[in-house]
Amino acid sequence: MDIRHLEYFSEVAQHLSFTKASQSLHVTQPSISKAIKNLEEELGVPLFYRSSKQLELTDAGNAVLINAKRVLEAFKNLTLELTDVMELKSGEIRIGIPPIVGAAFFSKLISQYKEKYPLVKITLTEVGTKKIKQGVDDGSLDIGLICTLPTQNNNFEIINVIKDPLMLIVHSDHALASQKQVNFSDLKNEPFVLYRKDFTLYDLIIEECSKHEFQPNIVCESSQKDFLLGMVEGKLGVALLPSKICHEINSKELTILPFSETEINLELGMVWKKNKYLSFAVREFISTSQLFLEVTR
Repeated sequence: MDIRHLEYFSEVAQHLSFTKASQSLHVTQPSISKAIKNLEEELGVPLFYRSSKQLELTDAGNAVLINAKRVLEAFKNLTLELTDVMELKSGEIRIGIPPIVGAAFFSKLISQYKEKYPLVKITLTEVGTKKIKQGVDDGSLDIGLICTLPTQNNNFEIINVIKDPLMLIVHSDHALASQKQVNFSDLKNEPFVLYRKDFTLYDLIIEECSKHEFQPNIVCESSQKDFLLGMVEGKLGVALLPSKICHEINSKELTILPFSETEINLELGMVWKKNKYLSFAVREFISTSQLFLEVTR
């Protein structure tokens, strides 16, 4: 059995299309068809039900797919480990970061790591926490920085990075701007500008509103912090952001207020997938991060 046959089979099973698998693998369709036919002959079972309308996996095909994924993952781990042995400190790390984190914290960590391992390529993808979790889980990301850590998790290893309370941002002409503190219930009739729904911070704020028995009037959603602040400066709504970001805001048009009776915290953590082979580059990045956090806390 050729490992390529399993790769071709898995790709066809994913797309349920020989044509799409051919395009994805950059292999001719006849080559893929021949490989799967050889695999079916070797196993003695049909793997696909080929109707005139749609390609479907047979029961045997589903069983083979489950085991093929395990074999391909094991083969990938083997090749990665051999690459580590051969190339030593070179490699690539794919990291997902939420826009809310900002560059200040992460740039110092990356700079420290690059000084030690200049040949390692670091690719940053800026998306929301939900997509970062998905990327780490499906293997498209090696490491992710996520907001609001899961209380129970069987898929990820987690390092706690920071726990940062949210603060209210209003225009300096706003009625609440003269107060030293605010109650969350004071926001019941306020228009909100929020991060998009694919950001965990969105869920955090909606949940807090629900605890105070109201649904927020959301006038704007965005993935960009500067856009949200611009909306508040334009007197179009109020925003809630972590204190570390709030302390960096320098605008006479904005007033930042803490909450009195409620503490909503943004929890930031670094995650990677459990029971998955980690390259030398990734393992060293995790170790560097742990040491960096011990010093900066």
